[in-house]
Amino acid sequence: MTPHTDPESLYHTFHALKAERRLRNRDAAAALGISEGEAMASGVGRDAVRLTAPFDALFRRMPELGEVMALTRNEAAVHEKTGCFEQMSGDAKVGLALGSAIDLRIFYGRWAYGYAVTEQGPKGESRSLQFYDAHGDAVHKVFSRAGTDLAAWDRLVAEFAAADQSAGEKVAPRSAPAGDETPLDAIDAVAFRRDWLGMQDTHDFFPLLRRHKVSRRQAMQIAPEGHANRIGNDLTRSLLEVAAADGVSVMCFVGNPGMIQIHTGPVHRVEVMGPWLNVLDPGFNLHLRQDLVDQTWIVRKPTADGVVTSVELLDAAGETIALFFGERKPGKPEREDWRALVAQLGTADSLAA
Repeated sequence: MTPHTDPESLYHTFHALKAERRLRNRDAAAALGISEGEAMASGVGRDAVRLTAPFDALFRRMPELGEVMALTRNEAAVHEKTGCFEQMSGDAKVGLALGSAIDLRIFYGRWAYGYAVTEQGPKGESRSLQFYDAHGDAVHKVFSRAGTDLAAWDRLVAEFAAADQSAGEKVAPRSAPAGDETPLDAIDAVAFRRDWLGMQDTHDFFPLLRRHKVSRRQAMQIAPEGHANRIGNDLTRSLLEVAAADGVSVMCFVGNPGMIQIHTGPVHRVEVMGPWLNVLDPGFNLHLRQDLVDQTWIVRKPTADGVVTSVELLDAAGETIALFFGERKPGKPEREDWRALVAQLGTADSLAA
């Protein structure tokens, strides 16, 4: 089907396809060859309200809404947390949402479009605030829940409604992936390993990659000995199942260029449905496409509090799908039960090999 159509025709085609094939918005948009943001924009004036920047000013008002569900995803993982926004900080470029349930690292510089959407579904009316990047790819969504203050929701939407409420959006075309990682033989691996071993905090890792012009995938390949070990992609299921059985409290990071969302705490109900590996807990859902995981690594980073261990999932392009850590606070050493669990994964993989 061609995406080159007027917003009204697109709106009807999009919703007819959704109903006929029982597709989610993202999948219906993909089937039409358009971005999800374009599909949402076709409903402006009907079931969507275009929101206006500055989006950081809007988003800092989230605590007014009470209980909501925050959703962040990438191509291979969906992370959902239900609770209240609490402490908000930041500026027009970056921000933080810190709280007992919703924990976000926000990169507003990547946000281009926003919509307040009202949809009718099998469970009744759904309200959401949806934010997209310049290409129309979803950055973050906030959904109403039973505990949402809908009067505050309506006030916020009215205050940030754009003057232009015409249907349709012209998004930027996606450029082809560059695929131009620095050749491994051009990287000073000795200096990179030295700086890796000199890290004092896990947050030093991103500057380390930028400074040496190394991708995350390359970092795994040239890491100091014993600091990055590749394991089988199927072991993420074991990680979650053992964590659930043994009560190991974890941190799960899922993100995209505009948002990183974090769950901290135990996991309980782990289920596999087709290609999806799921955590289905009250207040936290994780949906992970196992078939899109290309590499899984156990990674060890030195910090002032001792070594911190993570399990990191990468896709075929070397992009991060999800990161898992043991629950920890700055100034505290890594949990021994988490360290033992990860060591068990590595041993299991060695035995399988």
